[in-house]
Amino acid sequence: MLINKPAGVTSHDVVQQVRRRVGVRAAGHTGTLDPFATGLLVVLIGRATRLARFVEAKSKTYLATARLGIRTTTDDLTGVVVDTAAVMPDEPTVRETLTGFLGAQLQQPPQYSAKRVAGERSYRKARRGEPVELADVRVTVHWIELVDYAPPDLTFRTAVSAGTYIRAMARDLGDRLGVGAHLTSLHREAIGSLLVDDAVPLEQVTPSAVLPAIRVLRDMPGVDLDDAGRRDVIHGRAVVDGRAVGQRGSGVDVALLADGELIGVARSDGEWLRPSVVLETLEPG
Repeated sequence: MLINKPAGVTSHDVVQQVRRRVGVRAAGHTGTLDPFATGLLVVLIGRATRLARFVEAKSKTYLATARLGIRTTTDDLTGVVVDTAAVMPDEPTVRETLTGFLGAQLQQPPQYSAKRVAGERSYRKARRGEPVELADVRVTVHWIELVDYAPPDLTFRTAVSAGTYIRAMARDLGDRLGVGAHLTSLHREAIGSLLVDDAVPLEQVTPSAVLPAIRVLRDMPGVDLDDAGRRDVIHGRAVVDGRAVGQRGSGVDVALLADGELIGVARSDGEWLRPSVVLETLEPG
């Protein structure tokens, strides 16, 4: 399901509502949105929960607003103010600084994050006032643009790799501008080619909003299997890659289809498609 998450609820709350309204037990989201954030949340249902890692790996597109001149403990509007500045940079400086975020880089996750430190979520340690040291992670900003600048508020749109914290970007933006900043709003517009424009509001979640599993993998190359290939995949056996040997390349994920439906995902080694996820089971007889 593609859901347009409203502000004020957690991603876990959304999943719980989906379970109740659709009547399923197995359901999970693919990428947390903070309670104040809005926008696209992908919820996988039933055996499709096995596809989570493929959705989570996709790039994300966000519309974000940062408030310059105020640093907070959480790097967003939910935290305690720790520092302020009155002088604002001009727009050309803001545009140039935003451009500096393009490309691969190391990012320090917020202390108030779900990252684990010695087996415990870092935000729990931070709430107790304990020092938290999180290792930098490598992220990629594919593109970024200034949408509006009305000091002290700055709105930007960006597409980033999985694992990128937009509130950390807001924090770092403020630091680079020398005035501090924190995130005040966040709206996820896309996950790969999945768009919030195609999502349903949470209050309109019904069984009719459930989409075919192939929808979340439509960017992935696909292979149509005959009956024999379908049986092999259901039993976890590799099937011959229909493309010329070596043409696809090794290490490529491929969606396995039968009669237009997704039955699994395989990893190509250039000659064989070896199932890594199987959604369908073989009916008795």
